[in-house]
Amino acid sequence: MPRTRIATALPRPFLLLAVCLAAALAAGCAGDAALQGELGSAARLYEEGRKALRDGYYEIAIEKFEELETRYPFGEYAQLAQLDMAYAYYKSENPASAVAVAERFIKTYPRHPQVAYAYYLRGLANFNVAGDVFDKWLQEDPARRDPRPAREAFAHFAELVRRFPDSPYAADARLRMLYLRNFLARHELHVARFYMRRGAYVAALNRAKYVLETYYQTPSVPEALSLMAEAYERLALPRLAEETRRVLELNRFPDEQAQPEP
Repeated sequence: MPRTRIATALPRPFLLLAVCLAAALAAGCAGDAALQGELGSAARLYEEGRKALRDGYYEIAIEKFEELETRYPFGEYAQLAQLDMAYAYYKSENPASAVAVAERFIKTYPRHPQVAYAYYLRGLANFNVAGDVFDKWLQEDPARRDPRPAREAFAHFAELVRRFPDSPYAADARLRMLYLRNFLARHELHVARFYMRRGAYVAALNRAKYVLETYYQTPSVPEALSLMAEAYERLALPRLAEETRRVLELNRFPDEQAQPEP
């Protein structure tokens, strides 16, 4: 009886299928290896940037974070690099870039767990600009001073407090908002005094009224009332001047409150 021969070769369709599966597995392994390599390179760049940031080499840190974003724009490291880049710009006294990067992070990752920090950094950058402007006021014409950074910082901190009232940054933001309110009220008083010295009494009166309407409960209110009374007298309105002085005498106003340093 002839011996039956057992076939050892797969039919051609199954052979092709096996080859395809093997190729797919090989490609998958290669893809995994490439992905792991990218993650390792991104992690290395991020750690290099973080080290430079800790050591105070802000320009180097910014270069590392920018390289990371360019080469590996997706993933957790790219997200974290944006936040650290905003902080590096802030520390290197480049507030415009700090604000721009923080705003880009907010728009790109509005639900990120650390997005509140981006709101805080954005306000902090403009807060420091406002502090620098105020330090120079003694050497500048008060009518030329720009309160825009202070207004922007106040708006940024207000948005942070509104959106994330329980965040770790909300308490500090509220303190800085208090400082900024006093800052802006003083700015209005500087301008009001400027107008008084030049005989523009109506303009001075309007500035003082603006302090009462917008920055009530600040230490600038008593001086605003005094300026109003003086302006009324110069405008030959003694009754209004007397009524304003009476309001000043009958009310107690808050003392200067503690203010955070920029």
